[in-house]
Amino acid sequence: MTARWIGLFAGLAGFAVTLALPAPTGMPEPAWIVAGLVVWMAAWWMTEAIPLTATALLPFVVLPFAGVMTANETASSYYSPTLFLILGGAFIALAIERTGLHRRLALALLDRIGSAGGSGRLLFAFMLASGILSMAISNTSTALIMMPMAIAVLEAGGIHEEEHGGLSGALPMGIAFAASIGGLGTIVGSPTNAIAVALLDTMIGLHISFAQWSAIGVPVVLLGIPLAAWIIARTQQVSRHRFDVAAARRAIHVAEEWTRPERRLIPLVTLAFLLWIFTPLLAPELPKGSLTDGTIAVAVGLLLFIVPDGTGRMLLTWQEANRAPWDVIMMFGGGLALAEGMGESGLADWLGQALLPLSAVPLPVVALAIVAMVILITEFASNVATASGIMPVVASLSVALGADPLLLAMPAALAASWGFMLPAGTGPNAIAWATERISLPRMLRAGFLLDLAGVPLLVGVVWAVAMLSGGSS
Repeated sequence: MTARWIGLFAGLAGFAVTLALPAPTGMPEPAWIVAGLVVWMAAWWMTEAIPLTATALLPFVVLPFAGVMTANETASSYYSPTLFLILGGAFIALAIERTGLHRRLALALLDRIGSAGGSGRLLFAFMLASGILSMAISNTSTALIMMPMAIAVLEAGGIHEEEHGGLSGALPMGIAFAASIGGLGTIVGSPTNAIAVALLDTMIGLHISFAQWSAIGVPVVLLGIPLAAWIIARTQQVSRHRFDVAAARRAIHVAEEWTRPERRLIPLVTLAFLLWIFTPLLAPELPKGSLTDGTIAVAVGLLLFIVPDGTGRMLLTWQEANRAPWDVIMMFGGGLALAEGMGESGLADWLGQALLPLSAVPLPVVALAIVAMVILITEFASNVATASGIMPVVASLSVALGADPLLLAMPAALAASWGFMLPAGTGPNAIAWATERISLPRMLRAGFLLDLAGVPLLVGVVWAVAMLSGGSS
């Protein structure tokens, strides 16, 4: 029996158990059904029992009949500003690809790398660039900017789309993982960070400044990206697949002079980049909730259909834009709907309350358990939903234990963005999966190893920084 058939029956069986057996003590009946849905979708996503996007439709069927949300409410939960960020960003990426700008940027990166170091150095260079960029703009935006550059390098090196081994899968996966890790470096690197900070300030009066967050987040980035590169390189067996960086450089044909389409596209890409960076400064001057990463991406994306490229056409046509990853958008929406169901049914609260018996356990073990649980949850729910649902519980637990809230809350806040296994888990993962160069078993293996390594890494960095600064108790 193949893995697909095993996953197909395991998912159905897991959901059937929640229908046949009563809910555990204290868990609402709808939450028990949603727990079964989580198992069902996890099994089908992990084994590709049916197409991933088709699995993403399950919440729309199950949640209304479980009495968790109406069909209208469930449908609305499939959409968020993040999806419009993916769509608008895809338009920008397609325009970059159409004008050939990505080849020029890829060539500049290769020139920086040089010919020494081979595939491993190339992978690390792309991941380091993605991580640094992601500290200033959202991780999804970073992935959208970096992915066309990586594809240009792979194609120049003669690696075809159907190849999944070596750099073919390693570069897209590396960019996605590094973008998520880089987003942990600053408060503005990910919306999840800002949500966690706001919740802690509101609930228990713990104020974390930009500098305090960065003092912890930057070391996580500096340790996490090399670790992720090492795991990906071995999972993808990069060293066994030779890649001639010098040959790839020679194969990328770029005119010496910048073309008119490139010169006209650069200001729009720069505009999006600057708006993403300065959103925290500009947003208070505009109507609340109007300036988001998503509205910026869509606004600049619309300009692509309006601005002439200097050759008698617009920078982007709909025929070209229609190559946007619509299936990935729907798949990511399924993750959002599942997350909403976990919150509305009470499952997220129940999981959080299950941590309270940890009061009798040593604090380091409590921190490790919390981080492990948050990483597990964020694999199947959106990072924002995980932070919103778990941080209040962690904050309350910190007060109940009389512990320094930073020692529990900060690792949990970081863990809410530390999910790497599933294509639908994060925006960058979804974008990487859309390249069709990644083997799902390899992504699961690399993501699982990085998830495991993240538990002691996140706790260790937070506790080490707290001890060095004299903030632990």
